[in-house]
Formats: sequence, structure tokens, C-alpha cells
Amino acid sequence: MKHIQGSFIAGYVTVRVEGNYPELFFQRCTNQGIVAWDIQKISENACSGNIKLQDISELRKLKWGTNYRLVFTKKHGLPFLVKRFIRRKEILIALSLSILLIFCLSNIIWEVRITNVPKDLEEKISKQIEEYGIHRGAWTFKLEPPTEIQQKLMNDIPELLWIGVHQKGTSYVLEGVEKTIVEEEEVGGPRNLVASKKGVIERMYVSKGLPKVQVNDYVEKGDVLVAGKLPLAEEETDDDDEEEENDKRHELTAAEGKVIAKTWYETEVTVPLKTSIGLLTGERKTKYHLKINSFELPIWGFGDPDYKDVYSDRNVKDLYFFKWKLPINLVETIVSEKKDKQEKRSKEEAVDIGIEQAKNELQLKLGPEAEIKSENILQQSTENGKVKLILYMVAEENIVEQEPIDRGD
Repeated sequence: MKHIQGSFIAGYVTVRVEGNYPELFFQRCTNQGIVAWDIQKISENACSGNIKLQDISELRKLKWGTNYRLVFTKKHGLPFLVKRFIRRKEILIALSLSILLIFCLSNIIWEVRITNVPKDLEEKISKQIEEYGIHRGAWTFKLEPPTEIQQKLMNDIPELLWIGVHQKGTSYVLEGVEKTIVEEEEVGGPRNLVASKKGVIERMYVSKGLPKVQVNDYVEKGDVLVAGKLPLAEEETDDDDEEEENDKRHELTAAEGKVIAKTWYETEVTVPLKTSIGLLTGERKTKYHLKINSFELPIWGFGDPDYKDVYSDRNVKDLYFFKWKLPINLVETIVSEKKDKQEKRSKEEAVDIGIEQAKNELQLKLGPEAEIKSENILQQSTENGKVKLILYMVAEENIVEQEPIDRGD
């Protein structure tokens, strides 16, 4: 029956009505809109039935001015179960502690798994994340977000090409890809070594092939440095066959070696004479909030610190119950005091900074094997609070480039 649906959730009672013709009282209840069901005749002067908990006050008003006596014999439904449960404090405390324990255990790291990398690199990653605080037994909401951990690992371990950091419940899974050094693909078959750029030869190391240049020679891009066509030893031949055999008195090989040359570069750099540096004083305050959708409830660190300038670092942590992510987040906000420091540079300091900056940029372009030998200022000017430099830089680098030999030549 629709009128008694949900009665267990709302609660209902069994009431015994005593008096002359007690069934008439239940009839009056029905006439007044009070729902009654399972009405039973107990005796000639007593009837029982069920009444919703919300209708008890109306039932008592209806009883006023009558000779009927009401006795509530049984209580049914969720409200009475909850009330009974609350009265038993030891059960309530035990349940609360159990839920709290499960919540705590669900937000502790129980497993750290590293996959798809060699054993030595796995040990290196494991040691590094230990320094970040990622280990069994660590609180998940005290750790940095996975994206920041990923970036730190990429910076701290150069052997990594890529690494993914994923939090799956109480587990941290790290899946990495080792960086492989891809050597420059060698030209198959016979080849010459030619200059990749112009320069003056400083040193030569030839293991195969015939050198075509010497130390202190100036070469242009494309000039042959080491030839892969080697002459054979002279053999006695008939005069008639001499001309025919001339072109056959050589063998082809794959030339190998290094040719270190002095090269030149012209670069331009601009350095401001004034700069502003934001410094953290070390004073900070940590605040915690519970975030539910867009609503945030402060739970620790109330009020704002009395800092003139601040830098805020906000981290949102997921909370779990077993493996399920809760719709509640723990938000950690670190508010640090910041002071801006205005720094002025002299022209000499700006020039030194500009030279160092230009050298670093050129070194990055040439690679670690190249060496920058010297630098000279071609032009220096100051305008709009900036020092502009045009520099002439000398480097030593391997200028070898492979070039295949056409067998038809």
C-alpha cells in the first residue's frame, strides 16, 4: 500500500487502544487523515494497530476528551534503531574508531612499484623517491602531486627519457622509459670524411682513410678531410696495360677519424642594468581545508598572516576509503612571506653576465664535446637601461661529416 511505503525509514509504532468499541477510535483516526494499518481485535475492549511516528502528536490530540486509553507497545523503524545504537556508547566509539582506522590506512602508501626500467636504474629511482618521502608507510596527503614528482625525477635522473607517476589508491606506480643514446647513423659502405663547417685544423686523429688536410689548414664546408679511396702499392705492369690499370690501383674503405678545428661564431646578447628578485624570508604559515565541490571548510591554520607580500603554494590531495576516492579533498596551502629585492648592476657586471650567458647558450648549441676557447667584444652599447653586446667567440670542435663514395667515380 502506497500510504505506508517508507514507514520503516520514517519510523512507526504499534499502539493498543483500550475502551468501549476501540475499533471506532481507529475509524476516527482514518477520518482525520491519520494512517493506521494492521488493525487487530485483541479483546472485546482492546484493539491494536500501527501508526506512523509523525502522527503520534495528532493521535494524542484525538484522544483528548475521550475515555480511550492508549498504550504504545512496540517501536519500529530506523529512528528507533539509531537511537538505540547511540545509547550504546561503546559500540558507537568502536565503530567511529574503526572508520577512522580504515580511513587512515586508506591514505597510507602500502606499495611502491617501478616498472619498465633496468634493475640499476630502478634502484636509482627508488633511492631518489625515498628522498622525496615516497616509501611504504608515508601519508599520501603529505606528498607532492604526481606531476611535480615526475618533473623532479626527470631533472634529477638524466638517464630517464620519460617517467609516469600514478597514485592508485594506496599504491604508487612509476613507469619509466630509459634514455638511449642514439649514435649518429654511419654511412654504409665506402665513405669520405668532409668538413661540416669552415675552420682551421687544430688536431687530427685518423684510424682509417687517407688524410687530405694538415694541421693549420683552413677548410670550407664540404672540403674532403679524410678520403676513403686508398692507393695500392705499385706493381710491375706492361707498358700497354699501364693506362688501363691506372684507374684500378686503389681500394675503397670507410674512412674513420676525428678532425678538431677552430671555428668562429658571432652572437648577440642583452642584459638589463636593473633587475627585481623575489626572495622568500623563511616566514610561513600552513593552512588546511577540507574541500567538498566548491565549498572549503578550514580545519587548521585559521586567519591570514600579517605579511605585506605573500607567495602561496596550494596542493590538493585526494582522500581514499579503501580503494575508492572520496568526494572530499584535503587542501594544503603554504603562505610564505615574500620580499622583492631591487638589484642594480654596473656596466662591468652586466658585461660579465652577458658573456657568461652567451657562452652557455653556445655550449648548449655545440654540445658537451666542444670547447669554447675565447671570446671578444665586437660592439658594446647601453640604451634603455640595458647593455647590448655583440661577441666574437672561438671554439674547438669536431667538424667531421660522413659522405658516401660513388663507386662509379
